Amino acid sequence: MTKTIWLDRKTTLIMRKRLAENAAMKNASKKYEGKREEMVRSQIEARGIREPGVLSAFRQVPRHLFVSEALRDQAYGDYPLPIGEQQTISQPYIVAEMTQALELGQDDRVLEIGTGSGYQAAILAQIVYRVYTVERRRSLYMQARTLFDKLHYHNIVTKYADGTKGWQAESPFDAIIVTAGAPEIPEVLINQLVEGGRLVVPVGNQHTQELIKIYREKGNIQQTNLGGCRFVKLVGEHGWKEQ
Repeated sequence: MTKTIWLDRKTTLIMRKRLAENAAMKNASKKYEGKREEMVRSQIEARGIREPGVLSAFRQVPRHLFVSEALRDQAYGDYPLPIGEQQTISQPYIVAEMTQALELGQDDRVLEIGTGSGYQAAILAQIVYRVYTVERRRSLYMQARTLFDKLHYHNIVTKYADGTKGWQAESPFDAIIVTAGAPEIPEVLINQLVEGGRLVVPVGNQHTQELIKIYREKGNIQQTNLGGCRFVKLVGEHGWKEQ
């Protein structure tokens, strides 16, 4: 005999809402697939990004979900966009350039300083074993954590803290990426790299920076300048001071 289970009105409404949200998300994904492919071809591949894992990640991550609904039609444009708290989601190409510079492998553990919208962490999560990301602004931290859960990024570990200190308890890391401009290369982050580890960080004044790649090997530090860039400032104990 089949037993009928009756749901109360509140539960039924919640389930209907979730089904509607899932359907809307699927429809939106189809709408933006063409824009995402065009972004990869014209903004990323055309500028010399060749790493297959990086290109695959950009084709899979729905960038439009990492901005406000009002800005979704602009999400795949060749420019940064505001995400609140005077922060931005970076231009797609600069995200790709920094990701490729990390020389990632599928078993890598990567630390990100500055979760922001969560887009960079999601790109990394498509490529590596585990991503650790730190955000000092609570509202951005909460938004990103909620979105990671919704999109099933279970290999992203989040922390609400001062990212300029790194994440000592989980170190050492195969790679570290800093998504804000630092006044100088943070020594504390270099010390949290494995031998052979890579650090990519924008370094300069509060208006313009140079994108610097650090390679740590046998106690020696190799430094490469990848070119000019512009990021919001990195605020914290080992960055710019809060004003």
